[in-house]
Amino acid sequence: MVMDTIQIRLSQGLIQKVDELIQTGIYSNRSDVIRDAVRKLILDDILGIISSKKNSVKEVREIRQKLSSQIKSFKDVEKINRLID
Repeated sequence: MVMDTIQIRLSQGLIQKVDELIQTGIYSNRSDVIRDAVRKLILDDILGIISSKKNSVKEVREIRQKLSSQIKSFKDVEKINRLID
């Protein structure tokens, strides 16, 4: 997959948190952290945020209903996958 390069500016505090995630071994570099964060942001936007304080089973059912109403063909699935890759 061909990836474009972008430049972002982050505060020292955010950079420190990113580096801490790398030090734990969860991520191998800063780019991986940022990519994962953007993927999560896009998924949250598409699916809505699942709260840990509410009935998550009910929320997951609602998300499935929302997705099933939006997905009419395999091309729709490919479109969603392109958004999160």
